[in-house]
Amino acid sequence: MNIQFPEAEIAAEERRPKRKVAVLIGYAGTGYHGLQINHDLKTIEGDLFGAFVAAKAISKANADDPKKSSFIRCARTDKGVHAAGNMVSLKLIIEDPDIVQKINENLPPQIRIWGIQRTNNNFSCYASCDSRWYEYLMPSYCLLPPHPESFIGRKVSQSTKEKGLEEEYTKRMGDAKDYWDEVDKNYIQPILDGLELGVRDAVKQRIHVPERETEEASASKANTTESSNKKDKDTTNDAVAKEPGMSDDPIQETKAVGEQATAPMDADSSKPAAEPISTEEAVDPQTEQQQKIKELSPVEKALKEVKAAYIAAKRRYRVTPDRLEQLQEALNRYVGTKNYHNYTIQKSHGDPSAKRTIKSFVVNPEPIQINDTQWLSLKVHGQSFMMHQIRKMVGMAVLTVRCATPWSRFEESYSPARISIPKAPSLGLLLEHPVFENYNKRAVENLNLEALDYSKYDKEIQAFKEEQIYRRIFELEEKENS
Repeated sequence: MNIQFPEAEIAAEERRPKRKVAVLIGYAGTGYHGLQINHDLKTIEGDLFGAFVAAKAISKANADDPKKSSFIRCARTDKGVHAAGNMVSLKLIIEDPDIVQKINENLPPQIRIWGIQRTNNNFSCYASCDSRWYEYLMPSYCLLPPHPESFIGRKVSQSTKEKGLEEEYTKRMGDAKDYWDEVDKNYIQPILDGLELGVRDAVKQRIHVPERETEEASASKANTTESSNKKDKDTTNDAVAKEPGMSDDPIQETKAVGEQATAPMDADSSKPAAEPISTEEAVDPQTEQQQKIKELSPVEKALKEVKAAYIAAKRRYRVTPDRLEQLQEALNRYVGTKNYHNYTIQKSHGDPSAKRTIKSFVVNPEPIQINDTQWLSLKVHGQSFMMHQIRKMVGMAVLTVRCATPWSRFEESYSPARISIPKAPSLGLLLEHPVFENYNKRAVENLNLEALDYSKYDKEIQAFKEEQIYRRIFELEEKENS
């Protein structure tokens, strides 16, 4: 958002009047590092501002700094988060009747301008926004209880026994209580029965160990062996020089068990980019994949088969009305004004800005069937939200249903106590639209201006959601099982 032009071009450019406007936008956040401008990273605002300049809605003289156009965003969205309706307000040159079309022609298909509307000169889409609607999409299998043999499953079982809550737990689980027992009996055990005894025992030991823990253990073992060999070699010959690039840094410590148990809910981590390879070294992807499969040990092959069976079993799950009622009960606990210091980062209980008001939080009782996976739509309406707040609210609600957690845990989360709450993946989150009730009333009654209303673009927005947002969410979840 710092576009430079030669001084001669700027001087020769015709001066045209600017008008204060609200720009109604939608975008799929995949591949972007959020909405807000970051000059070192690809952002929605970066592409948007570039399109304004390319369509001559912003002059060359003002292209080097968004502040010259009074650029303000309504609601910031994080990395990977989508918006069916969002808004920016600024001063644009809008005398061209085809300006919306021309801006869209300079944008990728995953960013769209719905409309541009005149406002009063003091309008700020951030300050004038009364509230915001968000939607969160998630597979219904997120409500399944943890597998009894998983870390979190064993902890839940231990806790319910210690507190004498077995009966309450069984009641809350309902039909889902024996789901994994049936899966193990009908789909996992036949795989195990077909393995050699030694392989079977090794697989059973590793089935419910998190992959990260297994990888770190293997790396630690390899590092220990290498260090031992290196020590023996150095003892024999202290004059041996280090290999280029060799590091003395020990392998990082594995994370706490509790964090491992909740890690799958966090989609913010990213893998480092792979090193480029030369043309001579390039290998056909299919051949390389086949080679990797051939290199798998019998145990690893069996583990991949078992994992695939568990994933297929999750996708076969169909939520019951009782489980949906429990999820709605959890979401109801957010309605009202609460202290959400545990639902964001770097805020204390005493920070006044941690108090936020939720007007409603509702799960659609009619799930959506996409391929072999059932999806749930959760919609939340609030005045404003802090970083990660919605994702942590979803994470907390899902965990309380999965683990039959006492509802009192919500009240504890609003207290001064520090509670670690995992984030649900950013993949399923999208901003539906902001609301401008007070401004709209004043605009229509006193300013002779149009109300800021997204419903005028319902048809275009719905088509965009299905093609650019929902499709990306469904396909990425199926690919990555996030």
